[in-house]
Amino acid sequence: MKRLAAAILMALACAPGLSAAQALAPSPIRGFEPFTVADIRVDGLQRISAGTVYTYLPIERGDRIDRSRVAESIRALFRTGFFNDIEIERQGDILVIKVSERPAINKITLVGNKDIKSEELLKGLKDIGLAEGETFDRLQLQRVTQELVRQYNNRGKYNVSISPTVTDLDRNRVDLTIDVKEGKAAKIKHINIVGNETFSDEEILDGWESGTTNWLSWYRRDDQYSREKLSGDLEKLNSFYLDRGYVDFNIDSTQVSIGPDRREMYLTANVREGEVYTISGTRISGDTIIPVEELQRLVLIKEGDTFSRRLLELTRDSIISVLANIGYAFAEVEPIPEIDRDTRTVKVNFYVQPGKRVYVRRILYKGNTRTSDEVIRREMRQFEGMWYSQAAIDRSKIRLQRLGFFEDISIETPQVPGSADQVDVVISMKERTSGSFVFGLGYSQLSGVITSVSVQQNNFFGSGDRVGFTVQNNRFVKRFDFSYLDPYFTDDGISLGYNVIYRELDQGQANIANFTTDNGALQAVFGVPITETDTVGVVFGIDRNQINVIPGATPDPFIDYIDALGRRTFNAWRTEISWARDSRNAFFNPTRGTYQRIGAEITLPGSTVEYYKLNYQFAKYWPISRSLVLLSAAEIGYGDSYGDAITRSFPVTAENPFDPNGPRVPVLDDNGDPLLRVVTADGLPFFENFYAGGVRSIRGFEDNTLGPIFRFPGSDFNQPLGGSFKTTGTLELIFPTLLDSDTTRVSAFLDFGNVFADTDAFDVGEFRASAGVALQWQAPIGPIILNLSTPVKKQDGDEIERLQFTFGTQF
Repeated sequence: MKRLAAAILMALACAPGLSAAQALAPSPIRGFEPFTVADIRVDGLQRISAGTVYTYLPIERGDRIDRSRVAESIRALFRTGFFNDIEIERQGDILVIKVSERPAINKITLVGNKDIKSEELLKGLKDIGLAEGETFDRLQLQRVTQELVRQYNNRGKYNVSISPTVTDLDRNRVDLTIDVKEGKAAKIKHINIVGNETFSDEEILDGWESGTTNWLSWYRRDDQYSREKLSGDLEKLNSFYLDRGYVDFNIDSTQVSIGPDRREMYLTANVREGEVYTISGTRISGDTIIPVEELQRLVLIKEGDTFSRRLLELTRDSIISVLANIGYAFAEVEPIPEIDRDTRTVKVNFYVQPGKRVYVRRILYKGNTRTSDEVIRREMRQFEGMWYSQAAIDRSKIRLQRLGFFEDISIETPQVPGSADQVDVVISMKERTSGSFVFGLGYSQLSGVITSVSVQQNNFFGSGDRVGFTVQNNRFVKRFDFSYLDPYFTDDGISLGYNVIYRELDQGQANIANFTTDNGALQAVFGVPITETDTVGVVFGIDRNQINVIPGATPDPFIDYIDALGRRTFNAWRTEISWARDSRNAFFNPTRGTYQRIGAEITLPGSTVEYYKLNYQFAKYWPISRSLVLLSAAEIGYGDSYGDAITRSFPVTAENPFDPNGPRVPVLDDNGDPLLRVVTADGLPFFENFYAGGVRSIRGFEDNTLGPIFRFPGSDFNQPLGGSFKTTGTLELIFPTLLDSDTTRVSAFLDFGNVFADTDAFDVGEFRASAGVALQWQAPIGPIILNLSTPVKKQDGDEIERLQFTFGTQF
């Protein structure tokens, strides 16, 4: 009997092994006598190596195993997630593991997703373990659907439909296709605040990101429900009351309900306002580092003021900033309110914990694949080995932004591991194309088709040097330019550059009086930084300018000027001195800061004509809100001669009535004396006059047409003369754009001003004004400008141009 039982047990041990389900079943494993494993073999592997299996298997050669060890092994292999089925059997002293691998994901394809980018959706899938190259578990499909539905619900889309499809491939692989039908976003139909007695719904909801449908919803999408937006808006609701003294304010409950068609949302917030509290006193305690009297000046809330959490936070931030600027990078300031509900007052204690004083160990740069570290390092105002300064770091970021080399700059200050008094400064940046090559691209209403070859590199080979070369041709200009500027010719930041210029201009084609000029110039340019925002510039140059007038087509005052000088070629030794202050926070489209420049251009004694030109430019950017910016700008220009006026007289002659082909004869006055033509060259030379009107000046009027006009006798033909005194101004409201880029700007503007013959002719009543909207884009091919405007103050005879545009590189 005992021999029979042993034979039965041996037969069971040699039979096809236990299935995974049997191994995991609570019933005992039968027919597996303990034995010592001489070898282990794994059958059924396709992608996974045997070594990987051995890594997870809790059994090794030489181990003695029983049915409990077998069950443990099966559970361990199932936990890897690599297998659909596992069987273990014995062949003599060999342990045989038979597996059926789960397929690998060859490719995941998303179809139909528009509102959420594929990269975002794939990241969400990866977080739940579903990614290309990973093992595929069919039980995950439900989790996939739930994850994608969750992401769309967070964006207010409750009609979304997710349909995953699995396609089997060879070599135990699958393709996963996820078909997304997004549906329409649920719109907020109504927002109801319950319990507000002091403030109206309109006052409370002003500034919320969530709102009911309005005329700007197509752009702002504020009527689309989002859980994140609602959470932020509820925090704004809490801040609204706390900033107005309602210390006991509370949001008792919120309800979000959805309509039967899942397209309409209803939001309700139940609030309890409470009473208004005032400040009974403030004090500063803790280890203040700085004398308390100095910090007390930073406290924005005083005894008797209405309690305001916003002012408390601003005070806290101000104290932290002051401490951070002297090295206490991790300073903490906690406003501790002591509330007296009987008297409705609050006493605030600002408790200061400065932490350890910190210095910067290293400054690291990431993302600058083209720009050398030296170019970035020389803009830094925070230095390695120096005490940490938040003000220096902030200033460094602004200086880097103003280079124009980077689309995005972020700065982090992680603490050095194992050190409480050291940090690293890590500057991460995304470079933009800082150069351009343009061939034959460009058009403007003034210039017509622009045929040009232009190479502009503001960051030449990553050195920060600026190099430009241009050959340009259109209907009024032929031009050759070469320029070079080293912004750091010296370590102190003195810049040095050179310009080589040659131009042939037909001014009549530019809405300027009919004459042509051939001009060549050589210039040396210097820049000397005085402070962080102030720079003095000096230009020395020599130029030669040949003027060609056209009798009968060029205005008489210009011909008289040429005749008075008795020459048409003007040579000049020229210098320009300028001062500029630039505190703007970005190179393109700044949102705050001021730009001012005063320049004086003078031709030196010994030049053909001795004159000067003064110019003042001003621009200030006023941030109105997080997304709106007001630009106020003005420009004033004036010029005059400083040498003696030159006067000449010529006899007036006429044709000989008896011999039309003979010499002209003098014209006599009533006394029988020869009639003389007296001409004078005085004031600013006409070819240096100021002009106004056009795409970059007073928009809505044709380029260069404003100011004094010369009307030819006996005809309706007239030409702009320009003038020696120019005044223009702009008010411009800059809106947020659909593109998340600082190279695009949409704005509404009001332009005004004019050009006058001289200061004596200045008359505010002669100002012109226009209003409209503008689009500007710093495109790779050059600036694109589109203006749609209408004059709001004009006079008869003004040349109006309501739609103005230009694209392509202009020089």
